[in-house]
Amino acid sequence: MSFWKNFTRLAVVAALGVGLAGCGINKIPAQDEKVKAAWSEVQNQYQRRADLVPNLVNTVKGYAKQESSVLTAVTEARAKATQTVLPEKVATDPEAFKQYEASQARLSGALGRLLAISENYPDLKSNQNFIALQAQLEGTENRITVARRDYIQEVQAFNTMLRTIPSRWTASIFYPELKPYPSFTTTEKNQSAPTVSF
Repeated sequence: MSFWKNFTRLAVVAALGVGLAGCGINKIPAQDEKVKAAWSEVQNQYQRRADLVPNLVNTVKGYAKQESSVLTAVTEARAKATQTVLPEKVATDPEAFKQYEASQARLSGALGRLLAISENYPDLKSNQNFIALQAQLEGTENRITVARRDYIQEVQAFNTMLRTIPSRWTASIFYPELKPYPSFTTTEKNQSAPTVSF
């Protein structure tokens, strides 16, 4: 009789082990860490861009003294983007996430205006420092795009896991503190096609 009791206990433990393994008990925190790593890469690329801005501004200053308002706007946007105090859980706080995203968008817009004025200065466009900085900045913008895309994909996977069964049940039992992450959005202005006129 004790053989059957032990066998039954072993079968129950094995079934629980298989059930827990199949319900995502380890996948949920693993995916949460992937989202955090992807968010860190987004911040890393934003920091790289912020580090390039002073060099770019100083290079342009020598050629475009009368464009001081644009240079000031870029410098101020960079300062606001880098001085934004991020709460520890910025990626899970939709309001803080939106504010952070807005400060980065302001810097992107200011940089776009700075690069646009360079068209008015042929000597600047041929300056090797400016060409190198512009190439680095364009590369950084591409890296930001890739990092944001990777973050969006990880957030989608994590949020889907929190909303589908059985991982939804597992998360509510073992990880009730985990909430869906916000994803990047764009303004309505950015969604409309630009007007091109000749």
